[in-house]
Amino acid sequence: MTYEFRSYPDREMLAIDLADQLASELRAALSHQDRAALAVPGGSSPGPVFDALCAVSLDWDRVDVLLTDERWVPETSERSNTRLLRQRLLVNRAAAARYLPLYAEAPAPEGALDALAEAIAPALPLSVLLLGMGADLHTASIFPGADRLDEALAADAPILLPMRAPGAPEPRITLGAPVLDGAMKKHVLIFGAEKRAALEAAKGRPAHEAPINAVLTDAVVHWAE
Repeated sequence: MTYEFRSYPDREMLAIDLADQLASELRAALSHQDRAALAVPGGSSPGPVFDALCAVSLDWDRVDVLLTDERWVPETSERSNTRLLRQRLLVNRAAAARYLPLYAEAPAPEGALDALAEAIAPALPLSVLLLGMGADLHTASIFPGADRLDEALAADAPILLPMRAPGAPEPRITLGAPVLDGAMKKHVLIFGAEKRAALEAAKGRPAHEAPINAVLTDAVVHWAE
């Protein structure tokens, strides 16, 4: 497994540089195809990247934006990743992008899975992917110990899977590992000494123990303290 590790002097510089690279890769994709797909994580870490990226000039009306994973909660919930995207990324120039949701009004993800995946399928393979990583080495909602971990990591994994994991208070929906790993350009964003040490500790471990390892080959890891 080989990946590039980039260290930045501070988080602000990381956010600006990473946003520039994501935009450049989207432009490159749009130069030889009609549409490009950008998949991004939720959580607070990518917020500054979104703030910079949404102001970039490119053909946003030809870009499909989707989350790598989502909590099964409505957009009105403070725990909704979709809510974060609408506040921080799908604004300014990026408001012209087409959003592909990972949530629908249903009591559980299983009831909406097929329709959500059907809308995403034409946008694959992903042009550009940004992932986060937890200190437990999960990425997207592919958690060690999750109920459908083996299915999410399998070579024939579906586009979307429901996922329930210890410590996750609500069901999740996540892109499967092959969809994530199949992106044309892959980036991982991590902050702090704990996550840097966790990434180092992941080396050589099987993906069911360190799910991040399922997507790291040829990725660029962006880190700042």
